[in-house]
This record gives sequence, C-alpha cells and structure tokens, in this order.
Amino acid sequence: MAADPIVSPLAPTGRLIVGNVLQDTLVDLIDLSLVAKQAHWNVVGPTFRDCHLHLDELVSLARTHTDDVAERCAALGVAPDGRASTIAKTSGIAPVEEGRLPVEEVNDTVSALLASLISRMRRRIGITGEHDPVTQDLLITQTAALERAHWMWQATSA
Repeated sequence: MAADPIVSPLAPTGRLIVGNVLQDTLVDLIDLSLVAKQAHWNVVGPTFRDCHLHLDELVSLARTHTDDVAERCAALGVAPDGRASTIAKTSGIAPVEEGRLPVEEVNDTVSALLASLISRMRRRIGITGEHDPVTQDLLITQTAALERAHWMWQATSA
C-alpha cells in the first residue's frame, strides 16, 4: 500500500489520541441515527406523530454530525471507519428492542441514550483540548446540539 497522502497537522501522539476520540464519536453518532430510525419505524401510541417526527429530527442531527466527524478524521490523516461490523462491536449506544415501541418508552429510552452520549462527549472534549483545540471545538458544538435535543426529549416525558 502506498504512503498516506494526507499529512496530519498533529504530532503522532496527538493524532492517535484525537483519532481514537473521533472514531469513538463517529461510531456513536452512526449508531444514534440507526437506533433513532429503528424507533421511528416502530413507535406507536397516542402521540405517535409527534414522536415519529421528533425521531426524524434526531436522525438528521446525528447524520449531520457524523459527516462532520468523519471529515475531521480524514483531514487529520485518520481513516474513519463507519462499517456496520465496527458499529456493532464498538458502539456505546444502547440498542432498542425489536418490534413495536410505545411512545412513552421511546421518549424515556431516547432521553437516557442522549444523557449517556452527552457524558461521553464531555469526556472527549476534555481529552482533545490538549492535543487539538479544533477538534475540541467541533465536539463542543456537537455536544451543545445534543444537549439541546436531550432537553427537548426530556420535556416530552414531563
């Protein structure tokens, strides 16, 4: 295989650390979009339509951030890995049950899932600060968007 044509602006140690953080984030965001889509197709209940549309918004948010993370990886000379087998092995996102899902269960599940993801994102923000403030800024922006989504999901369960 030929040498990698992408020259990273980071020192090798920083590239490794930031690359791992970005890969973990990529996997979580891809899985978030998949889990939200699974729930979107299977949600049932009296407020089905609102939940169904809200899930589409979450999928869109996750997919947008997924692409930003993957492109940041590439810009740093790190090959992003979004293969299904990688997602299945390494995601920190809890799966949803198969079959029909009551609205209340979806609201609670998505809220808990976002809380867990936000916690991991905040740890990643701390890790990247020393090595790459540009990636840290990306993660801060994404975490703010996830926290906003989390607030809205929590509000639906109130």
